[in-house]
Order: sequence, then C-alpha cells, then structure tokens
Amino acid sequence: MDQLSQILQNLSFNADVFFSGNLCSIQSLGGSDSKKGHLHLLKSGVLTLVCEEGHKVTLDKPSVIFMPGPTKHQIIATESSQAELVCVDIDFHAGSGSALVNALPKLICLSIDKDDPLGNTARWLFDEAFNAQAGQQIIVNKLGDIFLIQILRHVLKEGLVVQGMLAGMAHPQLSRLMSVLHQQPQEPWSVDLMAEKALMSRAKFAALFKETVGQAPSDYLTDLRIAIAQGLLKKELPVSFVANEVGYEHGSALARVFRKKTGLSPKEWLLKFKK
Repeated sequence: MDQLSQILQNLSFNADVFFSGNLCSIQSLGGSDSKKGHLHLLKSGVLTLVCEEGHKVTLDKPSVIFMPGPTKHQIIATESSQAELVCVDIDFHAGSGSALVNALPKLICLSIDKDDPLGNTARWLFDEAFNAQAGQQIIVNKLGDIFLIQILRHVLKEGLVVQGMLAGMAHPQLSRLMSVLHQQPQEPWSVDLMAEKALMSRAKFAALFKETVGQAPSDYLTDLRIAIAQGLLKKELPVSFVANEVGYEHGSALARVFRKKTGLSPKEWLLKFKK
C-alpha cells in the first residue's frame, strides 16, 4: 500500500461544502472557536484572500486555496469581480488528523489546469455545485473528499512538507517503520522495539523521529491508535474489540487514553460524531 493510502485509511475527516455561487462581499471565516480547515475553489472571476498572519493572495484564474488548520481569514470579492467559487469546511478529527494538519503548510495555493486530475475533479465539482440535481449535496461532499486527497497527493509528490507524518513517511530511515506502525498498531510497541525496526540505537532513533515527525515516537503511536479506533468505532464495533485491534488489553484502557486525547469517552465521541 502506498504512503498516502496508509495515512488516509486511518484518517477520520469530513469535507462539507458550505457555499457555492457568486460572491460579492467580504466573508470572515475561521474564528477563534473554529477547529476546521478550509478549501476555496475559484471557478472564475477575481478573489482576494487575506489571512490574520498577514498573507494576502489575489487570484484571477481558476485556483484552489487550502488551509488545513483553523486559520482566521477573509475572502473578498466585489460585484464587478464576478467571483464564482465553492467553499468547503475540512474537519480533521483527533488522532492522526491533527498530526496531518501539523505536517502541512498553513496555506497552499494552486492553479487549476483543466487538463490535469485536479482540474478534472474541480470541473465536476463546479458542475454539481452550480446545478441543482437529485443527490447534489452528497455528490458535492464526496467530490470534496476526492479533491482534498488529490491536493494531499500533490503535497506529498512535490515534497512540500519538512516535518510531520508525511515527512516521516518519506524519510529513508523512518519510512519502513512508519509503514509497519500504520499496518500493525496493535503490536506491543516500545521505543526500543521501534528503534530496532528502524535499525538505529534508541537515542539516535528517538532524536531523529522527534526532529522529523515533530512528536516523540510514543506520542505519535498513541495518536495513530486513537485515529484507527475512531474509524473502527464508526463501524459500530464493540469498544472491547476496538481496544484489542489498536493495542490495548481492554476497553477501559482505551477509554482512558481516548478521553485524555479527545475529552470524550469512545461512546460519547461516537454519539457526537453521528449528530
């Protein structure tokens, strides 16, 4: 299995379209209470984006702006600019979702070429978003998922990350271990065992992992296990079974770690997810 597929099979996220149409105003997004990232896809016209950190981008051709984390920003368009766009909320859940957000640049801006895969998906997304048809919302949201995966593929291919989960997956000394951790999270992993798998001393491994991934090995493993547990819980599997699948002896052990990471028990998290 390729690196991105390994990440995504254990990743819990939602891509929900919240606006499509002509924009002729100033929209402020990503306030202090927001935990979501954003995708803005410009179909035509002129659009300006201003981030709280001071970044300012003006686009006058089909483009995508991707902010993985909750970044406070404004999108600005006048009536004369005739900006047509689709805006998508990206909700990366706890666990490896947080690790992925931390691994990505805060702002990614790409031109959309109608003849490349990203452009093909964007064109389909625009067609669905701007033409009311049966099943429109479901198709648009699924296309948002696909579009996001294509952006992540581009980021990985172009080497746009220097630290985080994706950097670990691409590192020549850590990639094999990262792959095994994702495939076998239930194993009784210790830092010593991980170092042995990476063919390094414990001290060298721990330092390299922290430098490359941005987390201590044990913290990364815990986040990964929680992310996989969330995916299994969504399949209505018993907590005790899920616990064993991700390396915990019983459901109460998983629940303790789960609550520490998410603030909720597994059952509470599942009920909130279903709302």
